[in-house]
Amino acid sequence: MAHSSAPAVPRLPGHPHFAYRDGQLMAEGVPVAELARTHGTPLFVYSQSAMLDALAAYQRGLAGRDALICYAMKANSSLAVLQTFVQAGCGLDIVSGGELERALRAGVVPGKVIFSGVGKTRAEMRRALEVGIGCFNVESLPELDVLNEVALSLGLCAPVSLRVNPDVDAKTHPYISTGLKGNKFGIAHSDALEAYRYAAQLPGLRVVGIDCHIGSQITEMSPYLDAMDRVLDLVAAVEASGLHLEHIDFGGGLGIDYQGDTPPAADVLWQALLAKLDARGYGQRKLLLEPGRSLVGNAGLCVTETVYLKPGEQKNFLVVDAAMNDLPRPAMYEAYHAIVPVQPRAGDTTVWDVVGPVCESGDWLGRDRALAVQPGDLLAVCSTGAYCMSMSSNYNSRGRAAEVLVRGSQVQLIRARETVDDQLRLEASLNLG
Repeated sequence: MAHSSAPAVPRLPGHPHFAYRDGQLMAEGVPVAELARTHGTPLFVYSQSAMLDALAAYQRGLAGRDALICYAMKANSSLAVLQTFVQAGCGLDIVSGGELERALRAGVVPGKVIFSGVGKTRAEMRRALEVGIGCFNVESLPELDVLNEVALSLGLCAPVSLRVNPDVDAKTHPYISTGLKGNKFGIAHSDALEAYRYAAQLPGLRVVGIDCHIGSQITEMSPYLDAMDRVLDLVAAVEASGLHLEHIDFGGGLGIDYQGDTPPAADVLWQALLAKLDARGYGQRKLLLEPGRSLVGNAGLCVTETVYLKPGEQKNFLVVDAAMNDLPRPAMYEAYHAIVPVQPRAGDTTVWDVVGPVCESGDWLGRDRALAVQPGDLLAVCSTGAYCMSMSSNYNSRGRAAEVLVRGSQVQLIRARETVDDQLRLEASLNLG
């Protein structure tokens, strides 16, 4: 069904650094259409100012406190993105050996690296110890044992924080909820005190902190406040047993605006959390936190070109050149991303399912979107700075997209478009005789 309309300015979620001016979408001071003409599509466009503004909200909220913000690089691990945060004073939160090497290439001070994750291997532990990372967030007793062995084999002592599962509902998608009893992460709150006692007697470990992370895309303040109470109860119990915890790590997880979502601003959230921390007597304790999505999610667009319009009896399909290998969140989580025209056109809108060319029914980017569009038009998939490029793949032998970073009127190509030769470089032709 078509709906007549004048060219309207669509709502853009998140930062004001993406805005319409004179009938076209701008990334800071650069027309998005110009970027697409220069670099092709699909194309990820990031606003560095948006990233730094998001970081500034955390910095305001934590002003005057002994706090280290470690960007959770799994959200977007592109080198120039990492360097943006490292050069702004951040540490980095990693979850693999590959991320450790990226972090080092980005110039991070190793002592500002936090190593999270449930499945650290001996090789990953060894490398992290050798370069001198700040802390391991340990998630199980077997991991304590293995890290102790690795550290002793190197003649080193590993700084550890135990990730405690507070059994707090983050009220988010079940795939990105991490703080409930049924999740794979962390040590159960009821087992944590005994785990601390166990860790303290292992000669290759030095217990330095406590860690808690309850999930991702959290849009309410109450789960954070509940988790803080649970964690501080445990801090009191651990320290009553004779151990001192140098730092308290509250993780990340703050949500962004995908579809009119209204998460608390980072500075407002931390004012409330710090008030509780002060009231309970821990206001002077060193704080660590690991935001990811909230720093980069709304700082990115994916620009894609309309390839075909395919009307149907039950559904109208708008086929674009971006796909689930570029933007896996809709297929993986049924996630919503706003989709807007780069250059809005006048005329009737039609309701479309926006889909990609990958040979899967799950290859969709948006359902039931009212758009006035013709083949060749450019669309921008919004809020794609987090968990898009970092989760992208070569499915259907599709090359990964190019990425550009914009600051004012300056543009840098930070990742070239991947070619077939890039994909085949590590493969060998059949040669079994």
